[in-house]
Amino acid sequence: MSGEAGATMNTSARELALAWLAQDPDPDTRAELSALLDDPDALQERFGAKLEFGTAGLRGELGAGPNRMNRVTVMRAAAGLATVLGPGRHVVIGYDARHKSDVFARDTAAVLTGAGLRASILPGPLPTPVLAFAVRHLGADAGVTVTASHNPPRDNGYKVYWREGSQIVPPVDSQISAAIDAAGPVDQLPLGSFDVLGPDIVSAYLEAVTRLPLGEERDLRVVYTPLHGVGATVFGAAMRNAGFHAPVMVEEQREPDPDFPTVAFPNPEEPGAMDLALALAAKVEADLVLANDPDADRCAVGVPLGDGTFRMLTGDEVGGLLGEHVIAHTSGDRLVATTIVSSSLLGRIAHAYGVRHTETLTGFKWIMRAGEGLIYGYEEALGYSVGGAHGLPVHDKDGIGAALTVAGIAATAKLVGRTLLDLLDDQARRYGLHATSQLSFRVADLSLISDAMARLRAAPLATLGGRAVEARDDLAVGVGGLPPTDGLRYRLAGGARVVVRPSGTEPKLKCYLEVVVPVTGEVAGARAAAAAELDALKADLGAALGL
Repeated sequence: MSGEAGATMNTSARELALAWLAQDPDPDTRAELSALLDDPDALQERFGAKLEFGTAGLRGELGAGPNRMNRVTVMRAAAGLATVLGPGRHVVIGYDARHKSDVFARDTAAVLTGAGLRASILPGPLPTPVLAFAVRHLGADAGVTVTASHNPPRDNGYKVYWREGSQIVPPVDSQISAAIDAAGPVDQLPLGSFDVLGPDIVSAYLEAVTRLPLGEERDLRVVYTPLHGVGATVFGAAMRNAGFHAPVMVEEQREPDPDFPTVAFPNPEEPGAMDLALALAAKVEADLVLANDPDADRCAVGVPLGDGTFRMLTGDEVGGLLGEHVIAHTSGDRLVATTIVSSSLLGRIAHAYGVRHTETLTGFKWIMRAGEGLIYGYEEALGYSVGGAHGLPVHDKDGIGAALTVAGIAATAKLVGRTLLDLLDDQARRYGLHATSQLSFRVADLSLISDAMARLRAAPLATLGGRAVEARDDLAVGVGGLPPTDGLRYRLAGGARVVVRPSGTEPKLKCYLEVVVPVTGEVAGARAAAAAELDALKADLGAALGL
């Protein structure tokens, strides 16, 4: 099959399917596609479009055809990457425990070495941050990780890292995409042999994260879940190496399982995903609940309320706690970064400490390029890169390092009879209560999202939640030196903020809300006022979007 994936007037979907069958090395997808040859609608859905390679790489449902994740799609991606890098370059490849991840990793390595590059595969299904660490630690030219992070079980994905150990940004993504389109049939690609790394690379990663500013205290009872992903072994080893007690694992979710049988979505932000962990925490009277998503690049945190129940902290709450901790335990000319959809609290903290602060577009590929002296970055979607005296061990979000550091903060607070909730109240008193929330709409038809964005652009809002809109930024034209992106940002009276943007990885429209409430009395009163203000923002915004 040629580089052109979509069905055209001159080439029917069935003809493209037959050409695909001739090159597909996977008996599973060959059988699936053979059964669909007389189903024109199914063929058109698979061959009338293709998965697009961008800064997030590839991500989609497993299955046959260019609009699915499969061995042909992956081998073509590897061929495109090989073309852009050129012979002699070294690529490190990681993978998680999803369906076909190990196969896709080996196919990638074989195509790269067949093209004259050197490929090294991590020694098993491991957290994505181990791959990001390995790229820099080994001095590689690029990295690939096969993962769909917290997507549903039928999905898989393919992310590319560049030599600095962070995800690619333009124009590298378009260069790889063009090279993928020019790739020929995969059954004509030369294939080579590759290296499998030993456990030393995991040991090096563990040594790096245990040098983070963890404090001296270790008395803490932690309940942990990897949500059927690959985090348990590495996180358990990190806790042990740092001197903490072994975490109490959620046994039903401890072992990798690509079907994620106990959760509807393997994302700790989704309702119900943390139920087993919270129930176990109440049973064992835990001091802290920690969770990773399936590839362990995100970290979720739960805390006891003192009445036998627990609540999950928001990504922004954890982001503020980690940010102040890192700033307080480092010195010199430093930079901290977050994204335009995350809380403005980090900026207030940085200003108080005389530390530089900046905002980037969403995604760690942008956070990691925020500037020299970066010691900490986070985004509200539970992503954190924690640094210390030795800099940032991982130039991407790292759920293991973040979880370890949160444990250190909680253990230090416990020594004097306090919890993370007390530390959050301290921050509210110092900087004002920065309360954030989200409103999101999952759709089956992506045109609903583009239509909603068009309505907002055509009819600018004058008020939201009873607050005047003081400024509206159309992020599509680029604002404040940021690259253009599809989104709208509203700045409201009193320091409130709303950002509306389509998700880059899911069929969702996401709205990020923040209000800032001064604390003059009890923090609980300020929290109640902030919750009411956020509800008012949600109501007005939902009506304006019409979804």
